[in-house]
Amino acid sequence: MSHFKHHVFFCTNQRDAGQPCCDNHGAGDMRAYAKDRVKALGDTLPGKVRINAAGCLDRCGEGPVLVIYPEAIWYTYVDQEDIDEIIDQHLLQGRVVERLKVV
Repeated sequence: MSHFKHHVFFCTNQRDAGQPCCDNHGAGDMRAYAKDRVKALGDTLPGKVRINAAGCLDRCGEGPVLVIYPEAIWYTYVDQEDIDEIIDQHLLQGRVVERLKVV
């Protein structure tokens, strides 16, 4: 059994000026927000969740992106409301957020 039920990897890569990358969309701030939100939820989450920073996940054209393991579900997001929906639906209730899913 894994120590964490879910690992959430946020691409926080920063590329040279003008090149598309997740950090141009505030990925670092969104990761920090998700980390704080998951910490605040504490024991209400079904299993431990780890919010991780990742380098380039090689999906720059779809960014910003995050991926949740072990399911390997990829999401894009725009704002904190999208992050809340991913946490509330996927991490708390085990349901994929289809509207934010990246194929």
